Amino acid sequence: MRLLLAILVFGSAGLSAFAQTPVVVAGGVLNAASSDKTGLPLAPGSLVSIYGTNLVSASASAGSIPLPYNLSDASVTFNGVNAPMLGTAHGPSYDQLNVQIPWEAVAFTPPATNGTVRMVVTRNGAQSDPFTIAVTTASPGIFTTGSGPGQAIAYGNSDGIISGPVSAVSHPIKIGDALVILATGLGPVDQTVASGNVPASGVLARTLTTPIVLVGNVPGLVVFSGLSPQFVGVYQINIVIAAGTPTGNTVPLQILMNGITTRNDATIAVSQ
Repeated sequence: MRLLLAILVFGSAGLSAFAQTPVVVAGGVLNAASSDKTGLPLAPGSLVSIYGTNLVSASASAGSIPLPYNLSDASVTFNGVNAPMLGTAHGPSYDQLNVQIPWEAVAFTPPATNGTVRMVVTRNGAQSDPFTIAVTTASPGIFTTGSGPGQAIAYGNSDGIISGPVSAVSHPIKIGDALVILATGLGPVDQTVASGNVPASGVLARTLTTPIVLVGNVPGLVVFSGLSPQFVGVYQINIVIAAGTPTGNTVPLQILMNGITTRNDATIAVSQ
């Protein structure tokens, strides 16, 4: 969906004539879908947004899959492993990098499910100070049109139309219909998928753990949870809207996984 790519890459274009040391702001590495600022850990394989100053010289987006490891003279490593880059944004107040945490950057030794990873941003050969990030096996976030709160990027499986208030581009999902939710951070899958890439054609890379999905606090029936065949680091969850789900234009949509619940201000529209 072009909408998803546009949300992940934004900012005004600009150029910097001098090499400067990149600086990541405190708390400046967030789940790229939810933009949650509560300090939740992040998951390998997920998309993250990195905020700071002097991170990049211009706005850009990756033009192909597999994703590149360098955009606009910027690159990122996690535990020394190059991160695939989805896009960059260069703005007057801050810069932003959207990258995937490489699957191979973190190895959890069972039964451990939490740890840390060291991130470094490099721009034109100048490196940021190492930035330590808490990681865990799964840390879900739902993509929205507002990069955090607001309309979830969730659409009817039958027509591909966003499940929002009635408009030229959206309409409510009906109880009993199938809904597709786009998210990141849902953890390991049952097929090997290289960092920066999507599953091979025809391959369903399912999550090892099935998430719980709440629509207005009513569990939906999860029929699929796995990596998107189109977008790197993006998962899709297919659910059926259950009887008894509340109706309205701003019904909260949440994912529960690995003891983490997504924020309650990502919404969809539901009707009878």
